[in-house]
Amino acid sequence: MSNAPLVLVDGSSYLYRAFHAMPPLTTSKGLPSGAVKGVLNMLKSLRKQYPDSPFAVVFDAKGPTFRDELFAEYKSHRPPMPDELRVQIEPLHASVRALGYPLLCIEGVEADDVIGTLARQSAGEGRPVVISTGDKDMAQLVCPLVTLVNTMTGSVYDIEGVKTKFGVGPELIIDYLALMGDKADNIPGVAGVGEKTALGLLVGVGGGLDVLYANLDKVPELPIRGAKTLPAKLLEQREMAYLSYELATIKLDVPLAVQIDDLHMGAVDVPALIEVYRELEFKSWVDQLQRSAPAPVKAPVAVPDSGLFDLQASASAPQVVAPAVAGLPAVDAEVAEPEPVAPARSEHYETILDAERFAVWLAKLQQAELIAFDTETTSVDAQQAQIVGVSFAVKVGEAAYVPLTHSYMGVPTQLDRDTVLKALKPLLEDPHKAKVGQHAKYDINVLANCALDGDPSNGINVQGVAFDSMLESYVLDSTATRHNMDALALKYLDYSTIAFEDIAGKGAKQLTFDQIALELAGPYAAEDADITLRLHQALWPQLQAIPSLAKVLSEIEMPLVPVLARIERQGALVDAQLLGIQSVELGDKLVQLEREAFAIAGEEFNLGSPKQLGVILYEKLGLPVLSKTAKGQASTAEAVLAELAEQDYPLPKVLMQYRSLSKLKSTYTDRLPEQINPRTGRIHTSYHQAVTATGRLSSSDPNLQNIPIRTAEGRRIRQAFIAPLGYKLVAADYSQIELRIMAHLAQDEGLLYAFRHNLDVHKATAAEVFGVALGDVSTDQRRSAKAINFGLIYGMSAFGLAKQIGCDRKQAQAYIDRYFQRYPGVLAYMERTREQASAQGYVETLFGRRLYLPEIQSKNAALRKGAERTAINAPMQGTAADIIKRAMVMVDRWLSESGVDARVILQVHDELVLEVREDLIEPVSAQLRDLLGAAAELAVPLLVEVGVGANWDEAH
Repeated sequence: MSNAPLVLVDGSSYLYRAFHAMPPLTTSKGLPSGAVKGVLNMLKSLRKQYPDSPFAVVFDAKGPTFRDELFAEYKSHRPPMPDELRVQIEPLHASVRALGYPLLCIEGVEADDVIGTLARQSAGEGRPVVISTGDKDMAQLVCPLVTLVNTMTGSVYDIEGVKTKFGVGPELIIDYLALMGDKADNIPGVAGVGEKTALGLLVGVGGGLDVLYANLDKVPELPIRGAKTLPAKLLEQREMAYLSYELATIKLDVPLAVQIDDLHMGAVDVPALIEVYRELEFKSWVDQLQRSAPAPVKAPVAVPDSGLFDLQASASAPQVVAPAVAGLPAVDAEVAEPEPVAPARSEHYETILDAERFAVWLAKLQQAELIAFDTETTSVDAQQAQIVGVSFAVKVGEAAYVPLTHSYMGVPTQLDRDTVLKALKPLLEDPHKAKVGQHAKYDINVLANCALDGDPSNGINVQGVAFDSMLESYVLDSTATRHNMDALALKYLDYSTIAFEDIAGKGAKQLTFDQIALELAGPYAAEDADITLRLHQALWPQLQAIPSLAKVLSEIEMPLVPVLARIERQGALVDAQLLGIQSVELGDKLVQLEREAFAIAGEEFNLGSPKQLGVILYEKLGLPVLSKTAKGQASTAEAVLAELAEQDYPLPKVLMQYRSLSKLKSTYTDRLPEQINPRTGRIHTSYHQAVTATGRLSSSDPNLQNIPIRTAEGRRIRQAFIAPLGYKLVAADYSQIELRIMAHLAQDEGLLYAFRHNLDVHKATAAEVFGVALGDVSTDQRRSAKAINFGLIYGMSAFGLAKQIGCDRKQAQAYIDRYFQRYPGVLAYMERTREQASAQGYVETLFGRRLYLPEIQSKNAALRKGAERTAINAPMQGTAADIIKRAMVMVDRWLSESGVDARVILQVHDELVLEVREDLIEPVSAQLRDLLGAAAELAVPLLVEVGVGANWDEAH
């Protein structure tokens, strides 16, 4: 027997999950296709992992099952299958069959039962089993030979994995479900027993239902909330518990007319597959199939109809197939689906190694209306990366890679690096020669740092980047997908790109690009340029169809690309010695806090050990258990400690301080000196334009957005960001920009008046809400009003406000009600925005940027409410993001044109930080106020505060 495991795919589980997870793809005729694509991609991924395994894809059959006879309400609460999902079932089944997968669909039982039966049979024969599912019920099947995998999340569950995930082993999963019930399947369980209680009961008595009911007298002593009332409840609902047990139990003895030895991959039925893919408009998959070389045709072998499924077989590879394709010829294939390959790569992708071919391509580039370009390098860090080669495309399907510095044993002779780059320099620096890249900022920085003739100042100043496919996707729909090339190619081109790991390997042994053989590197690099061009051609017309989005791309995002590139290359100067001193001081404070913790606990323990900490907090000190882990243990998570600290328990307070300072030390004071670039002596953060949903920039390596400014220790870290000799740091910051945007959007007379007359808006709000004169507002009242002002922007509830300002929920609700009475325009804006978002599925910023809200009409109230809160906040956050981006472009243009000795070094939240020569502080500060203030025209003035200092903290 082969050692390859039997792979059992829970097709029904993945159909539903793919439907909800995949973008709502439809054909030109309106036929939904996203779920089909999701499941087929999952199958392809599985097939790559288990190429030699027998497979079965199992779906639920139509009609009732034995569970409906046991319990009439079983799954009765489920809404009917959405029409857009139902119509995908037939093409999915047809695709699976045509790909050669055995497909099982057995009347009277669910897919779980068929999978359970096959898994038991296989394990009984000593053959390992992999069950691919997203269904937690399947955890009961796990044993030494049966493992669960979830292809969508990458999770793998063996026996220990199940214990970690659920807190009990596979042998108690049915009991677990029987007690807590299963809302998805309407398994009732025991009323009032949830996950934590069920777990506590099973762990507490050390067994399942039978053990539990034999030891009800022990239940009141268990550390479970409401333990004293549980025995009566369990006795009263004993029958329901055991009914739930039966409903949750997966059958292991379903009569099957197919044996495990029959479950081998069949031949790919190319004609049938092409027919289905054409209907679904999977164009690249159709192309791949049509390019596949035809193989000998085999006639189907007739076998008796079992009545449960149709079995069609070749001599060596039987498979379960549908009558719809039973008479079509099949083509031999080794895998479930043809591997995606670049269209005619060998004909149209060229690796250039001689001057003549380079000259031909240089002429093509000079004549092209639009050039797609990409660089290959030794590192993902643009400031450290060394260029290895460049690739170009000027026409879809035709691309070239010019290797420059590959250095492995036996590498062919390559063109001289500097000769090639000097030849390309005039073209790349021509602002009138339009170019498109994918995450072009990276390539701009690499080329700027390429140091021609060994001169660091002699790089290539790339200009004319008119488009970026990453940003085109981001502006089109920031939430639809990740915006890397692989994800975009799959979503918009229905195309699977060559993965870097496929040519470079994984982990510690992964090769850098200069070590990769040209036979592999060439097609990979050329494909990057080709796919970039294809993505642009797919995305730009969609943006043009929505003029406001095309404007966001062309007037905000694309002009910002070279600005961010310059800021990244400029970097920020930090005082490594000061950071070292701070690290030592933080270390001393951590030791002191550790001693305080030991004194409170009465013993020494490992502050980083949840287990030891749990013993101290809950067993020794007797603190209340607010939450438990999946294993049933009292939680020591940060949120729990914070809540305990708020209740004035001393040890949690010390622990929260310890964790906060420890994070500062490891993330900043220890790490920042290590991140100083040896070439520049500065820290170079990376800014990301296509990460947040609302349009805000984020940063990494280091993440400057998360340096706390409300603590003395956090502000001290900012003191380490310093100005060079003869310069000062100037920080320009928008004051209360989101509240000002709220006033503009809501057109509320009270807020407009406050901002137009330069009142303290929090004091003004306090005066209105608390009914006092403006001059009589207390500090605490202003603080509460500030919490209300900002809280409402972020959708804060009365409960959240009460917790923040220290009052009861009823009082907090009264404050909110009074706020809306005083500022009716704000309430009207919120209600109007909710209605618009629900009607159109998105909201917009003042500049036309859209944020789509896929959950705005969800039947799940929590998801819908979350989307409504996002709908209210996103126009403000997004508009603020647009404004600071517009300001950055304006400031950069002024600095470039004026030649003034100043440069932007940081952008964090609503703040710009510049290095400015000391004698230019006043004129630069005045110009910054004007430029930032002019970045948008609102119904209230944009107030810009400018600070100056020798370091960032002083300037802020």
